[in-house]
Amino acid sequence: MSEHIHKEHNVSLLLYHFVCPAKYRRVIFDKEVDNSLKEVCLELQERYDITFVEIWTDKDHVHFLIQWLPIYAPKRIIQIVKSVTARELFSRHPEIKKKLRWWELRSKWYYVNTVGKHSNEEVIIAYVKNQWLTWYKKLYVSPYNQQSLFGV
Repeated sequence: MSEHIHKEHNVSLLLYHFVCPAKYRRVIFDKEVDNSLKEVCLELQERYDITFVEIWTDKDHVHFLIQWLPIYAPKRIIQIVKSVTARELFSRHPEIKKKLRWWELRSKWYYVNTVGKHSNEEVIIAYVKNQWLTWYKKLYVSPYNQQSLFGV
């Protein structure tokens, strides 16, 4: 399970769900390719400061649940993951080349979504509104009669 990452100047819990289809939705993922993909992702974890919380493959696409520090944008993370896994899978499984051209393991398309561990969109909206009200009351409510100076 994902945990907060504590560094010198920040604490973060960034979880993103990526879906990456194979080029032309070709069926390329079987048990052997799936195992190799997971091995490559474990090597990526050591090289970059990212964590693969979950990896799930269907026959023509991959789901990644990835946690990382706020030093990389989601686009950069998926570029790293897609390029390294494509290169490694082609070298470990040359039979994939028969189904695809060597530079086109993954489609340029991907889907990304944020994942909230402790809240959802409604909770965050309520929190932000409550923070604004707290800030507003501190600045504009008279401490003597507990009423807003502007009638709000």
